[in-house]
Amino acid sequence: MVQCYPLQKVLLAVGSGVAALQDPYRHDMVAVLGETTGHQALRKLRDRMKNDPEGCSILMERPRIHLSTLDLSHMSTLPDGSLGREYLRFLDENQVTPDSRADVKFVDNEELAYVMQRYREVHDLLHTLLGMPTNMLGEVAVKCFEAAQTGLPMCILGAVLGPLRLSSRRLQQLLTSLGPWALQSGQQARCVLSIYYERRWEQSLDSLREELGIEPPPLKLKTASKVLPPDHDYNDPTFL
Repeated sequence: MVQCYPLQKVLLAVGSGVAALQDPYRHDMVAVLGETTGHQALRKLRDRMKNDPEGCSILMERPRIHLSTLDLSHMSTLPDGSLGREYLRFLDENQVTPDSRADVKFVDNEELAYVMQRYREVHDLLHTLLGMPTNMLGEVAVKCFEAAQTGLPMCILGAVLGPLRLSSRRLQQLLTSLGPWALQSGQQARCVLSIYYERRWEQSLDSLREELGIEPPPLKLKTASKVLPPDHDYNDPTFL
């Protein structure tokens, strides 16, 4: 964690914002922008977690989601339809890894820094819960959900800029079906950061969706034909 004064944070936010808009492949700048603009949203998320018994346990214990903390052998034996098995299937089919999540550097408050880290590390679990692959349309749909659920400026920016890179057919699918579903689900769902996923691998995906208040996706999307690289930064507002 890097200690910053308010003026330094403003300069970082402006500089990283300009750099990220000029070159969306600057994943480091995109991450810095997310950390320097999300303070108020992180406080609200932290408070929601504190008001939830499960979320409070997460804040106290601060679990991390890495390949080293996952029992992959056990998860692979779980039945189809369980959270653990479907999460593992998502990682395999889309060739992504939870180890690609960058550590938070520019959130001064230790507790808020963990909230941001937890948000990054459950991103792939949200893909699993929402039934969205890592293709462009799937990423935009997840960002719409995250924008409504978290209020983080980077999520909102991603939900706004992402559609600009969709084909006309995909854009129509987003505007008429997936977008409204993702936004409504994000608004009405229980705080997704308050779920201790590591203790719920055996739970069925349908049961967890029902508990969270997330309706099944209106469209079933195919796994990305162009698989994103393992080190892809999913905070990148262009999702490339």
